[in-house]
Amino acid sequence: MNDDPYSAPVPAPALVPATVAVGATDTRSWQPPGGIAPRGTLLLLPGRGEHPLVYERFGRRLAADGYVVHALGTVPDDGPEEVLKRAADAAGPGPAEPVVLVGSDTGALQALHTAVAAGARLPVGGVIAAGAAPVPRVAEPPTGSATDPRSGSATVPGSGSATDPAAGPAAGESPDTGPDTPTPASIPTPAPADPDWDAELAARTACPAHRKRLTEDEGFVRGRLAGPVPAPLLAEARPGLPVLVLHGGADTVTPPGQARERAARLPRATLGVVREGLHDILNDASHRTTAATVVLWLERLRADPELRPILTVEQGAAL
Repeated sequence: MNDDPYSAPVPAPALVPATVAVGATDTRSWQPPGGIAPRGTLLLLPGRGEHPLVYERFGRRLAADGYVVHALGTVPDDGPEEVLKRAADAAGPGPAEPVVLVGSDTGALQALHTAVAAGARLPVGGVIAAGAAPVPRVAEPPTGSATDPRSGSATVPGSGSATDPAAGPAAGESPDTGPDTPTPASIPTPAPADPDWDAELAARTACPAHRKRLTEDEGFVRGRLAGPVPAPLLAEARPGLPVLVLHGGADTVTPPGQARERAARLPRATLGVVREGLHDILNDASHRTTAATVVLWLERLRADPELRPILTVEQGAAL
């Protein structure tokens, strides 16, 4: 049995990554298996130090569930106009809807800003903000227009940093029921050869397979997670679209309280906090649960713009 989720067999033949040339870095794309009509289009924006293939496991898994996934070759300094151009090029004419911007770390902030700016140029139907990069505490801006669901607003934050409120899920959260792979304390690690890299890995992910991949990945840029968030991303963007906010409950890069505060300010947010989850929440130990949560949210978005639940647990523990 193959325990490496990066090399495990997947349905053939449509999950082999394709590339779409976009500037200096290629977009990586994963298509649903042959004979399955696409159920939507995900446009994924990597975070600091990352590149599109860091999300191969996520792309393969979501494609197996019928979603087209394009991981874009964006960088944190790309503004909304550049992101829109790359996203539109990758999606092509008439993409399967809903079209959803997915971002991790700085990519999560870029996704929110791009959704505000998209307008008619890209039919964005929702945003997934996963493990957003840290920003100072923000002032209270106006929300997006009630008549145009794709409108939104941005405001320049004030000084200071957000603090994490008391531990425990806030109202409306969907806490994870537990990690799918061992917790950080149970993962055997060799004697540190690079203390800075070991510290970055410990902050990023508790998944042994993803730690191994990042360590061996020549395209991944170490140390960027400690760098500054680009100034334009420090302005808060509030799209009026449905937003799924996913965050690790043990994230030491961005306090979980920031995710709770952001979700409370967004007009149409769903918040999920992963118990013991770290910063790279799409590639953390509970990546299966996180991906399943994404699929459940996407299916609700497809079925009903108001995101009414498709399945309600009437007895026993919540899913």
